[in-house]
Amino acid sequence: MPVINLEWIQKIHRDRDTRGYSTEAVTDTILRRMPDYIRFICPQFTETDINFQRVPTVDTFNPFIARWISTADESMVVIRFRNPRGIDFPYLLSMIPDSFMSRANSIVIPGAKLDLGMQFILTPMILQLVERSRRAQRSRPRVAISEGAK
Repeated sequence: MPVINLEWIQKIHRDRDTRGYSTEAVTDTILRRMPDYIRFICPQFTETDINFQRVPTVDTFNPFIARWISTADESMVVIRFRNPRGIDFPYLLSMIPDSFMSRANSIVIPGAKLDLGMQFILTPMILQLVERSRRAQRSRPRVAISEGAK
């Protein structure tokens, strides 16, 4: 529950502080949406190629009385790869201080290193997609269409 509680803490603080809702109103919204969260949101996580999940390392057991949102320094990030083939885990572990493997398809990094982790993981993938697109454009036949005489 700590991860869901973190989401709730963030929602309660945002809705209360920036939208002016009461804690009770936000709680009612969370409870009303719970069946949809379970039915539609949770199953999506099994379909993601890469899932970044921030996990607090401080007490978040009662999100309805939490005074603060846990910071990046009070969190770890679990990064799960649906298909880890081609992921250079030794490289990631060497480049992201204090990271470790928790499973064969998951790496855990300090919360404050999320940006760094995303950069090391996503940049090569984005560059690969750009290169594939360029190759596909070069191999595509060129067709010229003339408007003809008017």
